[in-house]
Amino acid sequence: MTADLVLAGGRVHTVDPSLPHAEAVAVAGGRIVAVGGDADVRALAGPSTRVVELEGRTLLPGFQDAHLHVAHGGMGSMLCDLHESPTPETHAEVIRDYVTAHPDHAWVVGVGWSMDDFGGPMPTAAFLDALVPDRPVLLYTRDGHTGWVNSRALELAGIAATTSDPPGGVIDRDAQGAPSGTLQENAIRLVAGLLPETSPRDWEDAIVRAQAYLHSLGITACQEAKLDTPLFEPYRAVAERGELTMRMEANLWWDDTEGDDQLELFLEQRSAGTVGRLRIRGAKLFQDGVAESYTAAMLDPYRDAGAATGTTGLSLYEPERLKRVVTLLDGHGFQVHIHGLGDRAVRECLDAFEHAQEINGRRDARFHIAHMQFAHPDDLPRFASLGVVANVTPYWAVRSGYVEDLTLPHISEAAAAGMYAFASIARAGGRLAFGSDWSVSTPDPLLQLEVAVNRRRPGYPEDRVLMPDERLSLEQAVAAATLGSAYVNHLDDVTGSIEVGKLADVVVLDRDLSDRGAGAIHEARVALTLVGGEVVYAAPGSP
Repeated sequence: MTADLVLAGGRVHTVDPSLPHAEAVAVAGGRIVAVGGDADVRALAGPSTRVVELEGRTLLPGFQDAHLHVAHGGMGSMLCDLHESPTPETHAEVIRDYVTAHPDHAWVVGVGWSMDDFGGPMPTAAFLDALVPDRPVLLYTRDGHTGWVNSRALELAGIAATTSDPPGGVIDRDAQGAPSGTLQENAIRLVAGLLPETSPRDWEDAIVRAQAYLHSLGITACQEAKLDTPLFEPYRAVAERGELTMRMEANLWWDDTEGDDQLELFLEQRSAGTVGRLRIRGAKLFQDGVAESYTAAMLDPYRDAGAATGTTGLSLYEPERLKRVVTLLDGHGFQVHIHGLGDRAVRECLDAFEHAQEINGRRDARFHIAHMQFAHPDDLPRFASLGVVANVTPYWAVRSGYVEDLTLPHISEAAAAGMYAFASIARAGGRLAFGSDWSVSTPDPLLQLEVAVNRRRPGYPEDRVLMPDERLSLEQAVAAATLGSAYVNHLDDVTGSIEVGKLADVVVLDRDLSDRGAGAIHEARVALTLVGGEVVYAAPGSP
């Protein structure tokens, strides 16, 4: 047998326990045909074989992201982008520049601000009014759970002091009860429903743009967390044209404000949307919000100035309704994927998955809970016993302003003790997958590995470690970012590790992550990304 491609002279980390390390890999027909010593694998090269000299570089399975927003991530760079703006002053500068550059836009729409950018108080409509008095403005937080609007947007949406909070949403108010300028969860829809419709072609461009960026980070497969109706045709069109080089699982969004008749459309879209490298088999639900706005569903009340408040957050589905919806979707073969941050939300999700198994019988469902900021110790063993995957977001597990200022002071000590319990889940036998939640935070797998292993902000070695006992080993973290996410993506039989017979979805890094003398994990750079043995990204000067 002659190989099409040989990658030789490197350090191959296979994520295969039967052969953890090797020196070279051979590929034929897009699949791995040999893994082993340098001389043995080189012997498979013929006159037409492409030989890549790794020269000591590291070869890993391609990274996979089990929860991100591809289309919205690509679109975010085309809007008023506040991701790199850390203060109110820089926000004002970015907004002014965007407004000046887009005088023909009827709305100013953007994304990327954070609650901790303002040092505690939420931003106001008055702040935006001074910048954009004549056009409506809607700026989403990085996590998408809060919208910041100006007075013109509130006026167009008919939101006033007399407006009631919608189900599953909160209109933030000033001391007199008037809308202050921020909307939580489902309240955002009161304004978002007025936005001009984005064209399908713009969404297609956003998908392709995002895909190129993700490949540059070594990502070969991912799970689109929320494919709602406006995104369906753009994704399908890109896949049908063969432009989708990423292997992609997609989740149809189950709207908590709608009824069970959504199922008919889900079944149609699952059938019609599975084309090329796009697969639709997931259903995405939101069970709660985020802790910073007191909308994550917690077992214990939130605290204010050290005293318990009267709120424990929002469960967007009452527990019995959640059980019914999950059971319905599972009964029709959907992989159910639920956003659950609070410890009560996580418990409600696990209860719903357990109920579905009792009613429908156990199958290879691969249920997963996304983010899991908090989990009660009693619930950790249930991940293994129920076969539910903890789809965690490792980049958040640091002592950031969000954690130190907006979260820890406002939750109980018991809840804080269960924050980002990655290692505890693994010790209890649970399966981990990594989902970045981009564009909420970076999709860079190397930054996520850095935090998962060290629990400190990358580049801040002086930081105190957040819950040291929850650190993962490098091997555990790499496995979660490759084979663990491949399992969630229903791709573990063909990707996620470097083994004979699997697809040649691999990434070449410029150094060995296990060599601490080579620098911090997050300082490594991607040299090559291959999908099915084909190069989809090559850095300048790559082999």
